[in-house]
Amino acid sequence: MEQVIIYFIVFLFCGIILYIYLRKMKKESQLVEAKVTKAKEEGLFEPVSLYPHIDVNNCIKSGACITACPEKDILGIMNGRATLINASQCIGHGACFHSCPVEAISLVIGTEKRGVDLPHIDQDFQTNVPGMYIAGELGGMGLIKNSVEQGQAAIENMVKAGFKKDSATYDVIIIGAGPAGISASLMAKKHNLNFLTLEQDSLGGTVFTFPRTKIVMTSPMDLPLHGKVQLYNTSKAELLDLWKKVLAANNITIREQTKVDMINYENDHFKLSTNTNEEFRTKKILLAIGRRGSPRKLNIAGEDSEKVAYRLLEPENIRNKKIVVVGGGDSAIEAALSLSEQNKVILSYRSEAFNRIKPMNREKINMAAEKGILKVIYKSNLLAVEKEHVMMTIEDEKVNVKNDLVYIFAGGELPTDFLQKAGVQITKRFGYTLKKHG
Repeated sequence: MEQVIIYFIVFLFCGIILYIYLRKMKKESQLVEAKVTKAKEEGLFEPVSLYPHIDVNNCIKSGACITACPEKDILGIMNGRATLINASQCIGHGACFHSCPVEAISLVIGTEKRGVDLPHIDQDFQTNVPGMYIAGELGGMGLIKNSVEQGQAAIENMVKAGFKKDSATYDVIIIGAGPAGISASLMAKKHNLNFLTLEQDSLGGTVFTFPRTKIVMTSPMDLPLHGKVQLYNTSKAELLDLWKKVLAANNITIREQTKVDMINYENDHFKLSTNTNEEFRTKKILLAIGRRGSPRKLNIAGEDSEKVAYRLLEPENIRNKKIVVVGGGDSAIEAALSLSEQNKVILSYRSEAFNRIKPMNREKINMAAEKGILKVIYKSNLLAVEKEHVMMTIEDEKVNVKNDLVYIFAGGELPTDFLQKAGVQITKRFGYTLKKHG
């Protein structure tokens, strides 16, 4: 009888624990379901770039993907399985993909409704044009850590394929000095290649255009000729300083302000023409130019004046100005917030509400607007830029606003035409699963 009582107590204890666990899981599932509903209402559920796809049949709800993700509320557990929440906030680092113990997560770009233009790249990062390779954001993997890994892997694959030595040409020309281009340059130096790195703007590529204090790295990475770099909450300025230090230590010079206008293939090598009226010849090419290409312009009167810019480099040096920032993405909001610390700022956005921005930026911009730190004008468009003012429409009414500076963040034009003229095939992909390269 005593033994029966003991068994009963044990079973009762186990039952209570199971009940508490299931109740907790149900409550957490309901919270995630509410977040998903809210994300759909706010337009944050639909992915805009690289994102995780979950095989619900294989998912074991370990939560490893949620723990590994450095962003907030991208993934959650609902009804016993992992699910996307604020998919549009995903930055495509792939930490969830690597952390899943049963490989239930794959990385996908584009959806069934929204296609994404991607160049053809094989497992060695080579395009359909023999000798022409692509690494980094242009191929779909945009995060800095991924781009760094791909840049060095692409060079390693070139080395494995071999080079026909020719003193009249370079072994490889690297186009772009962002994360992929810098990593590739270091790897090319490591293999004693005769190489040249060209950058149309400044060292760092897209990273250079970020505000100085913007956090750009959340995980460690390996740099060729340098080793493991422990980077957590690393700002743009810190990352650029690191790259400059490593490049200088290895006697690597980046040719900045040199844009490649045309790539032709002739006599068993590539010929590159630049905006500096120079020509370079090379056996192989690595394109690491990013997806944004050139800044997208509004095509309005006065847009070419000196008071208009498309990137914000050192907001701390701009004081006591009347500034109009145009755009509704994270870059525009971060720029407006930075500038509002020492200036009078108007943020102009054509829609009636911000969509697909990071939750933290949404909170900051709403708080700043409520406190009167800056002014947000929805349903507005810039019509013209004059010397002392700008002309805008606010809900279809034309107004003139006194103004000193204008910053436009309207995204970038994909370098599709440039790639197609070079012979690279571009395909619109719908829900395309990216395969692991290298």
